[in-house]
Amino acid sequence: MLIKTLLSKSVAINAHASKKPFTFAIISASLITGLSMVSVSAQAADLNELFAKSNATQSKFLPVDKAFQVNTLTKATAKGTRLSITFDIKPGHYVYKNQLTLSFPKGVSASPLTFSESPVFINDPTFGKVPVFTQKTMVATTILTTNNGKAAKNAPVVIGWQGCAKAGLCYPPEKIKTTVDIAVTRR
Repeated sequence: MLIKTLLSKSVAINAHASKKPFTFAIISASLITGLSMVSVSAQAADLNELFAKSNATQSKFLPVDKAFQVNTLTKATAKGTRLSITFDIKPGHYVYKNQLTLSFPKGVSASPLTFSESPVFINDPTFGKVPVFTQKTMVATTILTTNNGKAAKNAPVVIGWQGCAKAGLCYPPEKIKTTVDIAVTRR
């Protein structure tokens, strides 16, 4: 629209003038149009470059479900139900030991978690010196029981955890919801 307006005004102004100023006005309008197109192309190239660099930076971090695969397995035992939480951790990532939590309904208890691997200590910028798991596979295990010793079907359990990439990204805390059948405790 701007170009049409410039050309219209240019033609109207130069209608009574000689052909040289009219030619000059058309060349000027063409030059302005050409320069504005180059400027827009250059800006687009700069934006593409900026976003390409941004995407390259983002792509070095895996989505949380690719960096950490978390699975649960339960097995009835004489002491209750053993809940095993397996973390498959991609190289360059770690899981905070102290961020691993369990939540369950009233009337359900859990023994302290035991771990298949020993944690290593890192100096975390947020939490200070903390234990983390960096191994490829780590299993946390607990025994779930009911306070009355009876079986419970589909008891809801929420597993909370958090992990980070060593390259400088901490994922938000995660929660996994599952249900567990809790076996009768045998004495």
